[in-house]
Amino acid sequence: MDQIIIHVDMDAFYASVEIRDDPSLKGKPLIIGSLPRERGVVATCSYEARKFGVHSAMNIKEAYRLCPNGVFMHPNFDKYRAVSSQLHEIWNAYASASEYIALDEAYLDVTEKAGSWENACEIARTIKRRTGDELGLTCSVGVAYCKSAAKTASEEKKPDGYFEIPTQADFVDLMIDRDIRVLYTVGAKTAEKLYGIGIRTVRDIQQRKDEVIHLLGKQGQWITQLAFGIDERKVSPYKPEDAKSISRELTFQEDVTDIELLKDALLLLSMSVERRAARVELYGEGVTLKLTYADMKNITRSSMIPPTRSAIRIYEEAVKLLERAPQRAVRLIGVGLYHMSNESWEQLRFEDILPSEAQTPKDRMDAALIRLNKKYGLDFAGNLDRIFQGETMYKTIEYMRKHS
Repeated sequence: MDQIIIHVDMDAFYASVEIRDDPSLKGKPLIIGSLPRERGVVATCSYEARKFGVHSAMNIKEAYRLCPNGVFMHPNFDKYRAVSSQLHEIWNAYASASEYIALDEAYLDVTEKAGSWENACEIARTIKRRTGDELGLTCSVGVAYCKSAAKTASEEKKPDGYFEIPTQADFVDLMIDRDIRVLYTVGAKTAEKLYGIGIRTVRDIQQRKDEVIHLLGKQGQWITQLAFGIDERKVSPYKPEDAKSISRELTFQEDVTDIELLKDALLLLSMSVERRAARVELYGEGVTLKLTYADMKNITRSSMIPPTRSAIRIYEEAVKLLERAPQRAVRLIGVGLYHMSNESWEQLRFEDILPSEAQTPKDRMDAALIRLNKKYGLDFAGNLDRIFQGETMYKTIEYMRKHS
């Protein structure tokens, strides 16, 4: 039997969770992200806000201009992750393999468990029903013969939609005269290139496939296959060891020129990276520093280290990178680990061999936290669990900025 794939996509997930938990928000243009007076972007918004032209990744100031009477809220990622785990329990009950694209979206391979197209469609409807009955949320679900068609199907009747694309011929019939942007991986830049040679519809791609491949190379080969409804990709469950990097970044509400404050922020961000790496039992062989300056110029600096997930060693390496970077007003700072693996070996250093002569990593971390306690009057050591929850990290570093 050929593949049967279900694609599930929650409707305005963050906003829907907040509306579910606070019914007074229902029917209002709810915008999740930064607040209007802050720097940042829209994470997601309710469908009422979308009517004003607000959308994900929009600058929050522009969202406020378009929808000044909207309700603006910070996201609560701990809550969304908890709800996502509940969703996964429902989805996994019906799939032999699940590929999570985000907290609120997944491909489910139901080929074996369903055994037939009719049973697969019943599973899809059951997922919709259970999502509403058990979690009070709506989702859009697509059932199809391949991953791309399943995603297309889930988008066809959004929000709270359900759609089926049983065969390759059905996919082609549906897409043939639509704009090329409907095809997976055809973004704005790729579309502009194709528009530039007069290719505007899926039918044009089919009829001029050689030109598309000549223009776009390997991507063009993939796009022409999609235009004919061909997608042989399998559902690939995410495995923590597949992670290529783990990072954490933060945007300051005012540009920062104080390098010592930047270092203090790096310490907390490095501790957050350590916790994320520990959760998936991974180590990194490289440290990256990301900076966005006041003029919006981005730079990334990196260096190789022995495999580690130690916050103090991440921090110390990031500080070296920071000190070598251009010293200008900073808008955003981030730190990360890359070249991830589940194996660790530690290169012995002088302080590890002779701890009486120098501080151990634990000593250095304890000293760094004591220094922060004295500098900012906050009990960092006693409140780390709370600091790394939700938006508390952001609020803590903002407090540090204001009191540095």
